[in-house]
Amino acid sequence: MTTAVLHESLFRTADLPVGDRFDAWTERLGRTHAPMELASDRSADYRARLRLIQLGDVTLWPSTFDPLVFRRTPKLIRRSDPEVLHLSLLQRGEGAATWAGREVAYGVDDFHVNCSSWSYEIFTGPDPVTTIGVEIPRSLIALPAHQTDKVIGRRISGREGFGALLAQFLVQLASDTDSYQPADAPRLGTVAADLVTAVAAHVLESDVRLPPEAHGRALTLRVKAFVRRNLADPELTPATIAAAHHISRSYLHRLFQTEGITVAGYVREQRLRNARRDLTDPALRTRPIHVIAARWGFPRAAEFTRAFRTAYGVPPSEVRHGSPRQAGGPDAEQ
Repeated sequence: MTTAVLHESLFRTADLPVGDRFDAWTERLGRTHAPMELASDRSADYRARLRLIQLGDVTLWPSTFDPLVFRRTPKLIRRSDPEVLHLSLLQRGEGAATWAGREVAYGVDDFHVNCSSWSYEIFTGPDPVTTIGVEIPRSLIALPAHQTDKVIGRRISGREGFGALLAQFLVQLASDTDSYQPADAPRLGTVAADLVTAVAAHVLESDVRLPPEAHGRALTLRVKAFVRRNLADPELTPATIAAAHHISRSYLHRLFQTEGITVAGYVREQRLRNARRDLTDPALRTRPIHVIAARWGFPRAAEFTRAFRTAYGVPPSEVRHGSPRQAGGPDAEQ
């Protein structure tokens, strides 16, 4: 029985005749984002791959493509303007953009921000680039329009602060859409919109304008990222997690209650998920099970075995040996 997952589509120029590839890529991007003029010195045999992941009104689009110049002109804006904000996380390659006479360069792990209502020119370097784009209606950004405008054209780091939180969320979601069901799509879109709002507010030093729920969601994602970085610590408890984020334990529990999970339950699910992954990794087949358990915060083998059996229905040894009775286990939230 196949489990329903998020709505996703894939477009690859390699599936088309060579002569049709660049025109098809231009047409597809125009439908995905907004009409643009595209140019490339590789247009004779253009290589590109684009995934579209629909999250309610928000769209995620991981892509890899040959060198390209994007132009959004005033004439194209008059023809069609969906009034969306687009952030692109550059994962490989390099690029630059021109906005109202200003030019900004982007490197790996930087975000660049554009808007369908503004004219621009974006161009990439000589090598193929890989990006994860997130496109959000401007109406979902919980900041005044004139504040949002100040973020357009800015280079935002995806290596620290709220930019890193947004980058981690996008990378994780793009790499593991199977963990979610169609009903999760609008929830994930809301998380994306809140994170983009937090990133914009932080860049503008206007966090005070954030609605309380956006603060809460961003903090929850920051806490989850902290948990995943510290799973090996057997002393990772609600008390230590709360202290690390300078909040009370009761507030920490309230953050997780709004998502229908407990703090301890999230920690346990993440530890078990990582342990299960290691147990099925052929490269780690000679590593003793108790060593894998300790690596993920289970210093006592018996405790690990009980927790693993409860979660997956079989002991760790059967998963390691590829038991056909393996259960799916918990779908840990990211």
